[in-house]
Amino acid sequence: MTNANLELIDATVVVNAGTSEEKTILKQVNLQIHEGDFVTLLGSNGAGKSTLFNVIAGTLPLTSGQILVSGKDISKLSETDRTSFLARVFQDPKLGTAPRMTVAENLLLAERRGLSRRLKNRGLNAEKRDEFVQVAATMGNGLDSRLEMATGDLSGGQRQALSFLMATRRRPDLLLLDEHTAALDPKTSEQLMAMTNERIHEDGLTALMITHHLEDAIKYGNRLLIMNDGAISLDVSGDDKTKLTIPDLLEYFHIY
Repeated sequence: MTNANLELIDATVVVNAGTSEEKTILKQVNLQIHEGDFVTLLGSNGAGKSTLFNVIAGTLPLTSGQILVSGKDISKLSETDRTSFLARVFQDPKLGTAPRMTVAENLLLAERRGLSRRLKNRGLNAEKRDEFVQVAATMGNGLDSRLEMATGDLSGGQRQALSFLMATRRRPDLLLLDEHTAALDPKTSEQLMAMTNERIHEDGLTALMITHHLEDAIKYGNRLLIMNDGAISLDVSGDDKTKLTIPDLLEYFHIY
């Protein structure tokens, strides 16, 4: 037993097994993420970053190995069951929200994530609406004035901000940020990253963030991982991470 919030033990994924197209896309990954870690994850296309997130989230089964959360083996747990302790924000702002529902309805839906469907929905009373106004206002992008707007009519930045609010509404044990600022313009991306960092630290969340922005990987989080060819090739934290520079990372990628 360890004090790891998330632990992968020899996590392996093989696709097209037994055919000429067989390929191992995750290679006996061993990884411990501790409570309160904010881990940034880099890697070239095809390095295994999305595969790693998919096996953690339960959208892709392991071929072999184990995934533990707080010491409990969740390797066979369904994606739906994992939503009781895990939340994910995707790159595409259209994912993670219901477009025909209003902003307020989406936030209410997020509060019920992972709970029994038999629980009575109390609806959007005045007190709950006021609470959502305050929550949405923290994003600083006008989302608080659009609670009654259909989510599909929001801008990309507002919709992604809503996805982030929904993912963190119930303070998940594990938050997966899957290039969640990549589809946004630079200013909006910077705003969302600043709010992401603030929320993670204020709520003491445990988070993994895939990014292609070397600056963000260095600036944010207490730990940095680089994946290459289905394996973790670099894992730095503390002073070692603080001292990293963009030229250091570029040189590392050049080596591989």
